[in-house]
Amino acid sequence: MSATLCDVRVEVRPPWPFRLTRRSGMDGLTQVRGGVLQRLVHERLDDAQVPVHLRVAQLSSGHVLIGARAAGREPAARAILRMRRALGVDLDLREFHRRFARDPMIGAAMRANPALRPPGRPDPFEALAWAVTEQLIEYERAAAIQRRLVAALGRRDRESGLRDSPSAAVLAGQAPARLASLDLAPARALTLIRIAREVSAGRVDLASADEAEQECGWRRLRAIAGVGAWTLEVLALTGQGRLDRIPAGDLGLLKFAGRWLSDGDPSARAEEGQVRALFERFGRWQGLAASYVLHAGGWPGFG
Repeated sequence: MSATLCDVRVEVRPPWPFRLTRRSGMDGLTQVRGGVLQRLVHERLDDAQVPVHLRVAQLSSGHVLIGARAAGREPAARAILRMRRALGVDLDLREFHRRFARDPMIGAAMRANPALRPPGRPDPFEALAWAVTEQLIEYERAAAIQRRLVAALGRRDRESGLRDSPSAAVLAGQAPARLASLDLAPARALTLIRIAREVSAGRVDLASADEAEQECGWRRLRAIAGVGAWTLEVLALTGQGRLDRIPAGDLGLLKFAGRWLSDGDPSARAEEGQVRALFERFGRWQGLAASYVLHAGGWPGFG
């Protein structure tokens, strides 16, 4: 190991039941080895992006141990904070469970799995870019496209063997035909390049924790052809930790709401507005409530 690398470790006591996933991600970025979740991310150090190797384990006490190895304590510490948000380790969900544990729609799923969190990503740009790749196609095909993007344009850490997703700057400089050659539809290739240019130029700050700043960024991105409500809501829920946002256009939710509102008709499909109305009572936890529905239905990406 290089002498310039340092390790930072933080042990967290979750305020609400938490269970670390034991499954690797279909895009190949998150690896679970021997019960330890491993992920490569990048953090700014001076004028460069440096790799940070993250490791997460859940101890027998229930506490969560997060370690980061990087060329400096500051980027390691920042990466740990990002991973804590992505995993939802610090979420206190007592009020949500107190209010809705007997809800006729999701109460049984909540009681069976109180530890559920929405699937989060440590990089909000990655959440946005991946949402674009998942538009209007099967999740398995989208994951295959994501793996190709990572292999062709992503970042690799030689020491750990892990890969990170392509940066906004790299995607901003690609020709549409290059992305289309990876099985991305030409229109979505253009959308991906345009959002990458907005982010890499600093016109949209996806990493801001300020909700007003986040929503300003959503409005700017919404003006780009190919970026709709579902894409931004996936970004908000999985990339920015906004539990108050629901991806109402998700096929799994449209199917669920159709069955629920039709007393069980398996072929029924709801409208997006009907999904929003159905989940409105969950208030600032709408995204978490939707995650329970998608997880219980075995929908890809939520498990």
